[in-house]
Amino acid sequence: MMKSKWAILSVLGAFLVLAVNSGLGAVNTGEIEEVRNKEVLDPDEDFRIIDDFVAKAVRELVRTRDSASISKARTVILQRVSSNRPSAQAQYAAQFFESAYKYISEAFEQASELPADRKFTVTLNLLILVDHLENLQLADLAIGMLKDENTVIRYWAVHSVTNPAVASNPKLARKIAEQLKGLVASSGPEIIRLMAEFAANVNIPQGEDLLLQIADMRIKRYADWTVEYELLDATILSLLCKKLSSAGVSKPVIARHFGQLYSYAIQRYVKGRNHLSAAQKRQLASVLVEVEDNCVAKLLGRRQSTIKKAVEQGDYEALRLEHSRLLGEEAGAGKLARKLKFDYGKTPNGRSHTAPLLLREPPKTGAGG
Repeated sequence: MMKSKWAILSVLGAFLVLAVNSGLGAVNTGEIEEVRNKEVLDPDEDFRIIDDFVAKAVRELVRTRDSASISKARTVILQRVSSNRPSAQAQYAAQFFESAYKYISEAFEQASELPADRKFTVTLNLLILVDHLENLQLADLAIGMLKDENTVIRYWAVHSVTNPAVASNPKLARKIAEQLKGLVASSGPEIIRLMAEFAANVNIPQGEDLLLQIADMRIKRYADWTVEYELLDATILSLLCKKLSSAGVSKPVIARHFGQLYSYAIQRYVKGRNHLSAAQKRQLASVLVEVEDNCVAKLLGRRQSTIKKAVEQGDYEALRLEHSRLLGEEAGAGKLARKLKFDYGKTPNGRSHTAPLLLREPPKTGAGG
């Protein structure tokens, strides 16, 4: 998992430096600049100039090999996405994105026929371009690459379709959410974070389902001591909390996932104190303290720092007691459960479970996730 993380970071460093001076690019920008400054566009001549510019700029991006020139080629396109005149913007944008869809689609097809290393480079740069263009029509091009075997390609495909501008369309958001559900089990923390943020920010049932699926996946990995990159759960818990805070009505299913995931994070910190690495314990400590400060305080309507003090003082007994007070035990429901009106499921005779699931003891051998 860490290898995939560093692979993504290294690629980001290589490809995300945007050049400031686009004038050094090989594409002639004189005619397109004239069109951008027109109040009204000629559907024949001006549209032809826009189409010709996009075709040449995409071709330049595909054929260029060094990262500096790739950045310049991408910048040449991105700096000319819109008209300089509000009166011509609708005309300009319609033609620009129609041409962009046409030539980027063709470029993706051409890339699929290239040798592996060139295919990767070209596909990656086209996806980064699609992501930066933030256009609903272009999102379809990225959807087809969500299940690519290459982690970096998959990351940028997910990044492209979870962009807030793209996800603002409910119909497309539903389609994207359904596609992303199939990636949860096989994705690393970087991609999971993108999916969780998308799921929390789209106001559709499929988004909520996706967020709960992600929480379920993390809960299961805590349960069997295979969870990785615990810091991710600060984000997931915060997003669940955001859903609870903005719901306006009781959301017991979301609250139950919040309670169980936070409980497992606390239990892992306590039970794994002699088992986890220093980095894992630091990450868990950050999750516990951040969620107490940003989420528990918000949900209960009052600030508190009991967990923070227990973590700072290494007081595991105080941490266990606060866990029971907030999240519940078999003797009775916790403060959060009473406030949010949720339980942890039903017993066979129909009674409510007032305590979260108990985390088993850590494995006898190994580094604990």
